[in-house]
Amino acid sequence: MITLAVTVGLTFVGYVATYLNGLRLSQRQERLARVHRQLGDFYGPLLALTEANSRTFGAFMIRHARPGGTSPFADDSPPTPEELAEWRLWITTVFLPNIRAMRDLVIAHADLLSEPEMPPLLLDLCAHVSGYEITAARWAQGQHDQHLSVVPFPSEALAAYARREFTALKKEQARLLGRRQGA
Repeated sequence: MITLAVTVGLTFVGYVATYLNGLRLSQRQERLARVHRQLGDFYGPLLALTEANSRTFGAFMIRHARPGGTSPFADDSPPTPEELAEWRLWITTVFLPNIRAMRDLVIAHADLLSEPEMPPLLLDLCAHVSGYEITAARWAQGQHDQHLSVVPFPSEALAAYARREFTALKKEQARLLGRRQGA
């Protein structure tokens, strides 16, 4: 009788251990799948777009900065008609498509955010894009009195955010895959 009770007890403990181990593995797989989606569908593309936008803006500034390296919009003298025309060209063909893609990522993949709430800098990004869309619409109608968005672009904060979150998720991915850092 004691042997039967021990056998049943050990069998029960074995089933519980197997169940708990299976649950732990299932949760780990679900976490890994989420991290893959976060990296592939949101933070990876966001990082690529912010880096591309930053580098392209840097190239624009090298070509079109005023003496001393200042922007035509940061100088005491107003931009020339030629500077404004060049700015409109770069905004409509390069920068606006890039920031729209960033905004679209935020809207389409907000469920993949690491935070429990939408970070204010992502809301600022969305507002910046909307501000430039109205500016670009005015340009299309021939109105060239406005040249900037009504909301500033959170360039440095956005780049730092995308880099930080991407790096943290890559570390989490490596941990979940059982890889050591640097391996």
